[in-house]
Amino acid sequence: MSHRELSDSKRESQFPEPRRHNITESAQRVGSALLVLAALPVVSLLPSLLAQQSAAPHDLSPHTVRFINVDKNVNLEVLDWGGSGRPLVLLAGLGDTAHVYDKFAPKLTSAHHVYGITRRGFGASSAPVPGNTNYTADRLGDDVLAVFGSLKLDRPVLVGHSIAGEELSSVGSRYPEKIAGLIYLDAGYSYAYYDRVRRDGMIDAPELRKKLEQLIPGTGPEDPDQVVDDLLQMLPQFEKALCELQKDLRAMPAPPTPVLPVLTPAQAILAGQQKYTDIRVPALAIYAIPHDFGQAFSDPAARAAAEARDLASFGAQAKAFESGMPNARVVRLARASHFVFISNEADVLRDIRGFLASLN
Repeated sequence: MSHRELSDSKRESQFPEPRRHNITESAQRVGSALLVLAALPVVSLLPSLLAQQSAAPHDLSPHTVRFINVDKNVNLEVLDWGGSGRPLVLLAGLGDTAHVYDKFAPKLTSAHHVYGITRRGFGASSAPVPGNTNYTADRLGDDVLAVFGSLKLDRPVLVGHSIAGEELSSVGSRYPEKIAGLIYLDAGYSYAYYDRVRRDGMIDAPELRKKLEQLIPGTGPEDPDQVVDDLLQMLPQFEKALCELQKDLRAMPAPPTPVLPVLTPAQAILAGQQKYTDIRVPALAIYAIPHDFGQAFSDPAARAAAEARDLASFGAQAKAFESGMPNARVVRLARASHFVFISNEADVLRDIRGFLASLN
């Protein structure tokens, strides 16, 4: 994730209690909150994101560039840093391109052939107008598989930062035989592994959206009573998520520069997250817990409170990932940046090399 992921949406109030005499109004109010809800983890990470700039001013990295067709009128930028050995394929976080790895990737080429993919919607890759399914997690995962096929890669290891965790889990859960391993770089959050116990409001949003669409006159059942009852059961979870979002927004320091609006492809990706719970592939997950907030907090008490929230929320997700994926090794790096492969490069390289050496 980068600060470009964050929408302009500000604090949302709690959901109004649904009123059966004005179903459409209630549906509109709930629907308008879904995108805000989807941005919740991004908001929580904002201080850490602002403390780390990922883009390099000039591209001096020793790679070649090609474009690979993955879908009708969709070509993806693919970087090739060379090297020999098992292929590694690097995926960037939301808002970034494969060039975010320009300094990091060459340090892996001594034992591996290293590639990077810029996902659709960003950088030099094609940016199709978002439709119903062309930016879902599985669609993005299919793009990655299309690159594998074009390059004739034999069971590569897939490495992803931040939101790229969903592409890793999409490929790993559906086609485990096509990859040798997965490496999550501060990427093992709810879009990568859905914890059925803790649940997650933003991942549940599509189901809520479908229910809301059934309240539009002419599109749902003649008697919407059951739909309304279902929504009344679902809304408390969303109210809880919005309250957490409100706490994070109020505790968050003002950014030093205005936050850019979320790009339309980013909105579509946030709205297209899916639930992944069965990933039977060897995995390494490196978490920054708690995150390094840099200079975002001048007040020690505010910093301590932010770290405590970070540790509680993301620490619980890391534990769920570890418990739910028996083939995974989980590493926690205290006070690392969200761009953990930049802030803690030596640690990450050590753990990646150790993991790769353990694969068949």
